[in-house]
Amino acid sequence: LDLAREASAYHLKLSESVLRSQSDHAGLATAVAAGFTQYAYAFVAFEADRLDATDARAADRLRHRAARLYRRGRDHALTALEARHPGFGAALARPDSPLRLAADDVPLAYWGAAAWGGLISLSKDAPDTVADLPLAIRLARLAWETDPTYGKGDLASLMGSFEVARPGGTPAGAARFFDEAIRLSGGRSVGAFVAKAEGIAQPAGDKAAFVELLRQAIAVQDSPASPHTLANEVMRRRARWLLDTADDLF
Repeated sequence: LDLAREASAYHLKLSESVLRSQSDHAGLATAVAAGFTQYAYAFVAFEADRLDATDARAADRLRHRAARLYRRGRDHALTALEARHPGFGAALARPDSPLRLAADDVPLAYWGAAAWGGLISLSKDAPDTVADLPLAIRLARLAWETDPTYGKGDLASLMGSFEVARPGGTPAGAARFFDEAIRLSGGRSVGAFVAKAEGIAQPAGDKAAFVELLRQAIAVQDSPASPHTLANEVMRRRARWLLDTADDLF
């Protein structure tokens, strides 16, 4: 993880500079949006969470930085979708407008929605940003309607997190998404277990379920040459930290 963190910043800046001259390159836009989103979550927002108890001011600065990174990731994804489908942004903002995604739009929509959700989660003091939650959810749902298996459970897990966050969302509905994420990943997604622990067990005050889900997350074994090994290690680190702080959370 330390090596990934050190290498990521340079790689992101280089990729972003290339993307500026090829803004309609879907593959590159997806990679850049994913990179900013993952970097913000794994190396900035998480560090803010860990600092909360000892240095609230530093934690607040990190959250503002993470929000800026999430915004950049979202904007790159939305710009690419707009280039592929002129008028996409305006249509997304109109609930009654018919919108459909092609299969190769799903990665952009997934990372755009994930970045948007991250930004909203860190913007509780910015009502205009929080008001965009229905747009982020709609973007994720468009991806879900096109390919609900995307990312072998990654999209299902995101849908679960949005179900928890949306007005009128239910724990039962979120649990179905999280369980589908676990199923699609064959039980090999650390993030799905962590998301269920934080999204279902923690708000319910169910410490036993919270601890059990985190233990399951830590016990996940990566398959050889799995493309999710790094992401799983990021989430194992969060799971261990959550376990260590469980007494403070309940």
